[in-house]
Amino acid sequence: MTIPVLICDDSALARKQMARTLPKDWDVEVTFANNGAEGIEAIRAGKGEIVFLDLNMPVMDGYEVLKIVQQQDLPALIIVVSGDIQIKAHERVKALGALDFIQKPVSADAISHILQEYGILTLTQGAEADIKPMVKVDLRDACQEIANVAMGRAADLLSKLLDVFVVLPIPNVNVLEVSELTMALKATEDSSSISALCQGFIGAGVAGEALLLFHDSSFEDMAKLMKINSEEQTHTEVEVLMDTGNVLIGAFLSGISEQLDMKFSQSHPIVLGRHCTVNDLIHASSEKWQRTLAMEINYRIEDYNIQCDLLLLFTEDSIPTLNFKLGYLLD
Repeated sequence: MTIPVLICDDSALARKQMARTLPKDWDVEVTFANNGAEGIEAIRAGKGEIVFLDLNMPVMDGYEVLKIVQQQDLPALIIVVSGDIQIKAHERVKALGALDFIQKPVSADAISHILQEYGILTLTQGAEADIKPMVKVDLRDACQEIANVAMGRAADLLSKLLDVFVVLPIPNVNVLEVSELTMALKATEDSSSISALCQGFIGAGVAGEALLLFHDSSFEDMAKLMKINSEEQTHTEVEVLMDTGNVLIGAFLSGISEQLDMKFSQSHPIVLGRHCTVNDLIHASSEKWQRTLAMEINYRIEDYNIQCDLLLLFTEDSIPTLNFKLGYLLD
């Protein structure tokens, strides 16, 4: 008997990777959904007896899907597949009725093991998964999924260090000119001032800078969580900025290097500006930026007044190497 399987993820690359990892002899018909709202429609239409569900999606995220399925008792066994590997995320999806949790990027062995563990997998000799329609992936989508997984690694480390839950967004990835980058940075500006940290990185054919934009209103809560107590406010704020940058930038670059099978060397972090506006930051640094591939992630800690923006800016010369590396994921 053919089993209807739903893969619900906003990333075309993630949907393609997920479909590839399904057991070849598993008699299934696969349907794809780009967000949670489409996923709920597919489940109600009988196309999602087994669901592989992402958490960070537009329109309706994975948590909302789980709540609706639980509240309305919809006929779906849901396995969460996410880059958000925080322990608290695992606990929350289990409480909302998820069968289990698989970390991105997925592997065929992990999928097969979990399907067999719960008695889901039924094998039919000669049958193969029907994964039509074909999933088309572009390089921007691939970069966004790479950033999504790396973002989750960084959030998990911060979550463990501070015993908090880090609220994750959908990463924003674009190839930008200087003027467009200026607009992107201005979009992060609000009524408060920011402090900024810059750290360069370089690998084989890839180089760039990581910018951490830390909202000044976040310093007090972050210092308490980090148990930093200095009599001098300036020293405390610089220490908070440096420690936050070490965690988020280091873990994010590690997540990217692991997925692309390359190593990065990092320069010493530099405080780019303190208690300034985004306009001040742009004026001081725009001469270094030309055309760039930008990955933008906004981190927010639940129940605390803590928010920071991480931007990874790859040089224009890095784009061909990134295209080559990502090509292996697109094949």
